[in-house]
Amino acid sequence: MNTGLNKISGRVWKFGDNVDTDVIIPGKYLRTTDMSVFAAHVMEGIDPQFSQKVKKGDIIVAGENFGCGSSREQAPLALKHAGVACVVARSFARIFFRNAINVGLPIIEAKIECEEGDIIEIDLEKGLVSNKNNNYQGMKLPGFLLEILTDGGLVEHRKKKALQ
Repeated sequence: MNTGLNKISGRVWKFGDNVDTDVIIPGKYLRTTDMSVFAAHVMEGIDPQFSQKVKKGDIIVAGENFGCGSSREQAPLALKHAGVACVVARSFARIFFRNAINVGLPIIEAKIECEEGDIIEIDLEKGLVSNKNNNYQGMKLPGFLLEILTDGGLVEHRKKKALQ
């Protein structure tokens, strides 16, 4: 259901506060660089069946401090390669926030009310999250971070800049 990078629409998966990187992608899978392994085990520490249920374009909605714990960039990579289109959380651990931007996983800080399975829409440029009942103003990403996301992450962004 994804409608482009700056505007994203998808089905909600809900998680609580303090979702750490060890449950997003357990450490025993970090010895590989195979993204399909990361995708197959994403969120395994919370919901062992999540990787079989999540569909491309789905959105995670979480509480406070999403992505806390270790600084592993494999956590946002696992979410991205599992098809998660965006993560909406009340707050993110700072290193996860930056790692998500660096690997091209859209994220937005917003406090929203929704149920698992709801369809929500996100306008990254405006920092707006909407569901069937309400609009929620979240944190607008600065233009330079939005540009990095639009380019597909920091590596692709730097390649693009080098060609200009």
